[in-house]
Amino acid sequence: MRIVLADDSVLLREGLQLLLAESGHDVVAAVGDGPALVGAALAERPDLLVVDVRMPPTHTDEGLRAAVEVRRQWPAARLLVLSQYVEVSYADDLLATGEAGIGYLLKDRVTRVAEFLAAIETVAAGGTALDPTVVRQLMARRSDPLERLTPRERDVMELMAEGRSNASIADALTVTMGAVEKHTQRIFAKLGLSPDDDAAHRRVLAVVRFLRVAG
Repeated sequence: MRIVLADDSVLLREGLQLLLAESGHDVVAAVGDGPALVGAALAERPDLLVVDVRMPPTHTDEGLRAAVEVRRQWPAARLLVLSQYVEVSYADDLLATGEAGIGYLLKDRVTRVAEFLAAIETVAAGGTALDPTVVRQLMARRSDPLERLTPRERDVMELMAEGRSNASIADALTVTMGAVEKHTQRIFAKLGLSPDDDAAHRRVLAVVRFLRVAG
């Protein structure tokens, strides 16, 4: 997989490059600020962008704004944002840029190598990979369509947002695969998703629509 990496921390950037290279990925550009990210992304058109939220010069939201600009010029871009904090408004902005290939992980997750690499694969394939803490804080701001979901459907929705498969959700909730499938179908119906859509695409649409509906 071809990846563009953007982080102002040289140590983290170098560490991520090494980790990704050892996992068989090709980091085609590694940059430390927003404008460089936009330039590298549009020049390289990689399979995935891994982006820090806070970068020079103000260390506020330059990374996110650069990622949104990339998505504006290149809607198919796949974005995995890394942050030390849960920036809920930033996550909202990210979700508003498209309906596929979106991730938001806390940097602590990078230390869990297998989960981080799985998230990369998920987002590059067009799925979602959201840190559980991010999911919970986003859901806490929503009153609709949260009110339309049962407690168990909400549990399933949270795990779907993390990028989990039906089998993984079944294991986490100690229920059968059939029960998970029934819950997901009810979630799709409540969110107005057509049964004619591709199943994998409906999962992504469900997560994005659910999380970005204003409360």
